[in-house]
Amino acid sequence: MSAQVVRRDVVVASLADLRERERIIVDVDGTELGLYFHAGEVRAWHNVCPHQGGPVCQGKIMPRTVQLVRGEGGLKSGGPGFHPTDRNIVCPWHGFEFDVLTGKHPADRRVGLRPIPVRVDADDVIVTV
Repeated sequence: MSAQVVRRDVVVASLADLRERERIIVDVDGTELGLYFHAGEVRAWHNVCPHQGGPVCQGKIMPRTVQLVRGEGGLKSGGPGFHPTDRNIVCPWHGFEFDVLTGKHPADRRVGLRPIPVRVDADDVIVTV
């Protein structure tokens, strides 16, 4: 016989609070997760970096780094810059970065954060665990 996994919905935050703070870290029955609000979207990720298990959701949120180009035809480096809207979570242990909305590493799309199902109902942010 196989054991059945029972999933349940848990209200973990208010949308108003998440919108204001941009990130909230919560513990649901021993599972720590990060809630994010960016570009009108809500996401929830397990607070475990796939690199070496660091508390990724406790890292900084910063614009995605891009390589600027200059000159005719964009053939010369303009140095590093930042994307105007894309945001990354930067793991505090080793600096691995992950897109806030997709959870993917910018250089290797096969590497990413583990998502938690999340939805909004009125002002409640609800995760399924």
